[in-house]
Amino acid sequence: MLSLRLQPGYQIKAKPGSMVAMDASVQIKGKLKVSLKKIFTGGEMSESIFTGPGEVLLAPEIWGDVVPIRLDGSQNWRVGRDAFLACTMGVTRSTKSQGLGKALFSGEGLFVYNIAGQGVMWVQSLGAITSRNLQPGEQWIVDNGHLVAWTAQYKVERIDAGGFFSASHTDEGLVCRFTGPGVVYIQSRNPETLGEWIREQVPSVNNN
Repeated sequence: MLSLRLQPGYQIKAKPGSMVAMDASVQIKGKLKVSLKKIFTGGEMSESIFTGPGEVLLAPEIWGDVVPIRLDGSQNWRVGRDAFLACTMGVTRSTKSQGLGKALFSGEGLFVYNIAGQGVMWVQSLGAITSRNLQPGEQWIVDNGHLVAWTAQYKVERIDAGGFFSASHTDEGLVCRFTGPGVVYIQSRNPETLGEWIREQVPSVNNN
């Protein structure tokens, strides 16, 4: 859970439906943001704006970590569709096309969030979050279902699905190869893999 104590007049933007509780002195309003990209990609079409003074408690809809990322205005971040939780007012969020090839195979859809500006954003995850700071030229291969946020450039490629990488976990060997410099945040759980596991635990119902 994310706890933020807002000074008088200070504002934050948050994912709709993320509020758990807040002081009665906090003001909340919704801002409708409609675009063709959001209509066709299923992204949020609104955001909640909280104005202090008072404390606001926010939480993701799934179980996992909440991690702050500080933006100094020198570089943009890419954030997965479900990873954004909240940000300060100096941070801007827009949708960014990945290109058709990456959209088909990265697991993030045709658009991801492009995060810019100065301030703090908080990202959420399914499971625990870990990060890797890549040096110039350093490469890191990530299973596409585990991406949270990144600044490093990447390309999607197919690798040998035998051995360490399981075909069921990497879409038959499709992974993201990141190249530094940059930072990559990943989550410990893969939504598709978790969904498959849950379905296996639930007994099938025979309606006949």
